[in-house]
Amino acid sequence: MDSVTKPGETANELRSYGGEAGDARVARRRAALVDASLGMLTEPESGAVTVRGICARAGLTPRYFYESFDNIDALASATYDGVIAEIAERAAAAFASGQDPHDKVQAAVEAIVDVIDSDRRKGRLIFSDTLHSPVLAGRRAASLELFAALTSESAAQVGRIARVDETMAAAHFQVGGLGRVLASWTEGRLDLDRDRLVAVCVRMMLPTSAERS
Repeated sequence: MDSVTKPGETANELRSYGGEAGDARVARRRAALVDASLGMLTEPESGAVTVRGICARAGLTPRYFYESFDNIDALASATYDGVIAEIAERAAAAFASGQDPHDKVQAAVEAIVDVIDSDRRKGRLIFSDTLHSPVLAGRRAASLELFAALTSESAAQVGRIARVDETMAAAHFQVGGLGRVLASWTEGRLDLDRDRLVAVCVRMMLPTSAERS
């Protein structure tokens, strides 16, 4: 278990211990809790996610849980939001780096696939339909709107769509289809390697007129 801190101390007030600053220790403990949450939320056999279970997996006592989170729902939300932010930031940066619609879509899809391929737990958390947490359900609804908004530029460019309402409809279509494919892939229902998966997704998201010969 981690070292004990004085009651009521904040991260900024903590003194260095073993060469590590207090705020760094708080951040490290928080990261350990989030990692434990990511594991337990995506393992059906793990059962109910509890403070005690999370702390046991993270190697911390419950007092350190409440140092960063008010309750399990707050931890689950933070875990989900962290993965969503990582995917959104990488996909947006990749899309912006592309030179034409094909390059933009391919770069964005590659960025998303690389995130979930590096840690399949992230893919299951975001895309799997086997997770039934009410907290995650609410977060997924919000993230769908976020990704649709991010994808609207792609939908407008590759689909030659001018009207805003039609652009958003196309964006929801793209996000929904991509999400279902990635869910099946993370759950092992699609026998595709990374490159083939990206190629299939890009072909689905690009109309024939935008594809390269």
